[in-house]
Amino acid sequence: MGPERAAGDEGGLAAIVAARNEADRIADTVRALRGAFPGAHIWVADDASEDGTAEVAMAAGAEVVSRGRPHGKGANVAAAAEAALSVPAPPALVLLCDGDLGASAARLAPLVDAVGRGECDLAVAAFSRRVGGGFGLALGFARWAIHRLCGLRTEAPISGQRALRAETLRATLPFAAGYGMEIGMTVDAVRAGYRLREYEVDLEHRATGKNVRGFAHRARQLRDFLRVFASRARSRPPKVQ
Repeated sequence: MGPERAAGDEGGLAAIVAARNEADRIADTVRALRGAFPGAHIWVADDASEDGTAEVAMAAGAEVVSRGRPHGKGANVAAAAEAALSVPAPPALVLLCDGDLGASAARLAPLVDAVGRGECDLAVAAFSRRVGGGFGLALGFARWAIHRLCGLRTEAPISGQRALRAETLRATLPFAAGYGMEIGMTVDAVRAGYRLREYEVDLEHRATGKNVRGFAHRARQLRDFLRVFASRARSRPPKVQ
């Protein structure tokens, strides 16, 4: 049982969108979030995109956090999260998602609702339809790593679509570098006593296939997964005698 949800915790919502070179989809993603969550403060964590993603996001109504050179997903989303938590009236709930969801981002409400109702402290979306992907090596390692490090079995260990309370977010910052962000967040949250649940959601995203580009992407993922596993293994909590 994780930390209790404070009674009357009914503050606002911030949505943080991870993006790099998503100019063709980011506007649809931002508009979908704005329609599904009226009044939410929408931030785009732009990882030094070269295609005008930041400008398109701002035109769609998002606030953009971007730096002069790429820092990787984990560092850039962490910077946006720090900004979102530093406003005069910080949010009670935070939604994290990827910039390539497009219109399907409007379907993320069940994650926010689950955390708001107190069902869990960290809600993770499992895609109801699998599109693209490789042979499952990186995904399989991610599942194994999380179970090995904190005992949790997951179906969607690297899903970037997550809702959590601000308290949980603060407890998992700073995020692990690069694509290790989600594994690190999961392990850190569970070790801290927070409750994680996965929810099947009908989402769409830019899928990678069994081609050179796709295999290169998954190789980078696996590299970052290995790094975050090594870092969390070194900081494994001591066993209770």
